[in-house]
Order: sequence, then C-alpha cells, then structure tokens
Amino acid sequence: MPHFLYQDGVLHAEGASLSAIADEFGTPTYVYSKATLLENFNAYQDACAERDALVCYAMKANSNLAVLDLLARQGAGFDIVSGGELLRVIAAGGDPGKTIFSGVGKTEAEMTLALEKGILCFNVESIPELHRLNAVAGKLGMRAPVSLRVNPNVDAKTHPYIATGLKANKFGVSFDEALDTYRAAAALPHLDVVGIDCHIGSQLLDDAPLLEALDKLIDLIDTLHAEGIHLHHLDIGGGIGVDYGVAGDAPPVPVGDYLGRLFARIDAWRAAKYDGQPLKVIFEPGRSIVAEAGVLLTRVEYLKPGAEKNFCIVDAAMNDMMRPTLYGAWMGLQAVTQRESEALMWDVVGPICESGDWLARERELALEPGDLLAMMTAGAYGMTMASNYNTRGRAAEVIVDGDTIHLVRRRETPVETFALETLIK
Repeated sequence: MPHFLYQDGVLHAEGASLSAIADEFGTPTYVYSKATLLENFNAYQDACAERDALVCYAMKANSNLAVLDLLARQGAGFDIVSGGELLRVIAAGGDPGKTIFSGVGKTEAEMTLALEKGILCFNVESIPELHRLNAVAGKLGMRAPVSLRVNPNVDAKTHPYIATGLKANKFGVSFDEALDTYRAAAALPHLDVVGIDCHIGSQLLDDAPLLEALDKLIDLIDTLHAEGIHLHHLDIGGGIGVDYGVAGDAPPVPVGDYLGRLFARIDAWRAAKYDGQPLKVIFEPGRSIVAEAGVLLTRVEYLKPGAEKNFCIVDAAMNDMMRPTLYGAWMGLQAVTQRESEALMWDVVGPICESGDWLARERELALEPGDLLAMMTAGAYGMTMASNYNTRGRAAEVIVDGDTIHLVRRRETPVETFALETLIK
C-alpha cells in the first residue's frame, strides 16, 4: 500500500497522520487515499487506451458518493446490483448511460427506474427475468437492452462465498442453456439483445480461470453469430484480487498483464473470424480499485491477557468490518505509532456480544491501551457491508488528498440508528 507509509514512526495516509485523523474524527473511521484510488482505476483505463472498452466500477465494493464522484470524473462506468445503487450513481454525477445492472433479483420497480434513467444494459440472469423485463419495457413503450450473464462452470479457485461461476452457484444462465436462452430473448418484442456477460468470482490471484471463461464465451458468440444473433459487447466481469498479505498466497496478477493477455486473445479471434471487426469490451472491477485505497482506523480499549489467549479489545467490530467474521478473511494490522516495547500475540476483537466478533487472530503486536491500529486493505467490502448491530452507529469515512483531509461521511449516532422506528400508540 504505497500511499500508507510511516513518517517519523507514525503511519500516514499520503501526507496526513492517521493519529491526527483519529484525534479529529474519532474511531472507528475508514480512511481512503485518493491517489491510490485513482492509480488503481487508471491501471485499467491505461490498459484499455485506444480501444472500444468501458471500465464499469463494481460499486458494491465501496459506494461512498465521494468515491463514485472521483471515479466518474475519470470516465468510469458503473456496475450496479440494485435500484438504490443506481440512485447513488446519479447522486454522485455518474452517467446512467455507462451503467450496467447486474443481480439475480431485479424487481419491476428497479427495472422501471433503470429504463427511465437510460442505463446501458441489463445483465439478465434467468428466463423469468427476461419475461419480466420484456413486460416492464412494453408497459413503458420502450425496448430494454440486455446481455445474458452466462455461467461458464469455471472454477475460480477462490472462497466459496465469493465464487460465482460454477453450476452450483445461483448466478447466471448455465452454459448448456445459454443458446436457448438467447433464442428466447431474441424472440421477445421489447428486448434488444446487445451483449454477453460473465463473472466467475472475486479475489482471483491467477487470471487462468478468467481466460478459460473467455474462451467459452468466444465459442458461444460464434454460435450466436451463425444464428443471426449479433452481439455488440463482451463483458468479462471483474474479480482480479489484491494482496491482503496472506502467507503463502501468490501475488495477484497485475492488471496490465491480465488485460494484455485478454486483449491478445480477443484480437486474434476477431482477426481470424471477423476480419478484425472490433467488439466492445466491458470490465467490472471493484475490489482491485478500492481495497488497497483504504484502512480501518480503530483504537485499543482494553488489553485482556488470558491463560490460553491474549485479547486486544478495540472499538471497531464485526458491524464495521464483516469480512473476517463472514469469510474468515485475513487482513493486515499495523500499529499507527511504532513502539519499541516487547510484542505479544493477540487476538484483536470487538465489543459486540458475539464470539464471532473478531478482526484478527494471533497477531504479534506491541500495544498499550489507547493505541491506534490500522486494518489494512480495508477499502473494499468494509463500509458497504456495515450494519447497526448492537445499535452501533456506522463509522465515519474520510478521503485524504495529499495533506488535505475530507470528511465524506460523518459518524452515525446511536439515535440515528432507530430514527425510522415508532412506538405503537
């Protein structure tokens, strides 16, 4: 994480001390580096230069309006999975015309909203969804642009909770049924079949599964073309992983290397069968853009040595960062102020009344009560998965730009967590 470095023994985000941020905004707080965010996005943009390609940021990873605004200014499109996310895109100044709508359970209201706002495409995941979208578009007197999310039955070799490309997963149309589903879509009067979509999973450290999926999509596109169903774009999804510092993990494939190999295959295929006629390529990266752009800043409340384990109790909890509890995810922890004292082995846990409320296990740290810790690589699937469990207000969020600190979400108060509730009269 090149923009999170120690200066005079204190961890900084770009030019801002994390200690000073904690003093001003309290803890827990998510701290994002603008420079990291833009560098990661531009790695995709640069690899797509001079090509008909669109990078649609998968905003489920981090949907803060300021993050979306910064990416929209760089030309990003967006991958959404709810009507609420579409409203966020619009509120942040993003372009609905560069937005694709994924997800297995789109409602009629969400379809109506997306059609009225003029989104780029619906990634449809079942035949019942095709018929619902056709009916909604017909009521509006419109035609809905669709691609089918095809499930290629490729093993992404990732955590089962974030694997999406196998037959056993709920996502997409199975590869064996894809041709018939495309025929059904092409026959519906209020749909325009414009593309094909695939997303096999998240946190992929090797691009071989993605390239295997691409080969299967290429074969299907050729078959569709022979039947007179001509597609305008190929959406290969996202999934490129990041380095969480897990021992034994291979480093993630660099974005430029992956896109270079992918474009080489596409170019060779188009040259051999379509006289070089280009096909628009869409990507849906999320984690690889924002994960390394953020840390979760938390303060040590108590140190509780025990006979079998030493517990470091901090003010962040599973409601602030769900990944360790949900996935068993390993995330790096660093002391904000470096100490010379002896390090001990600690389980870092939160104050929530659950044994599953832990952030890290068996970490060697030199700590005192009141110290600050930074959970690294926390910019993705942190705040977007946060909850109010135990009536805890959600954390503050700040973006650092050089030595300037911007509060982009204030801390939620406990009273605000039940402001929508009423007593029975």
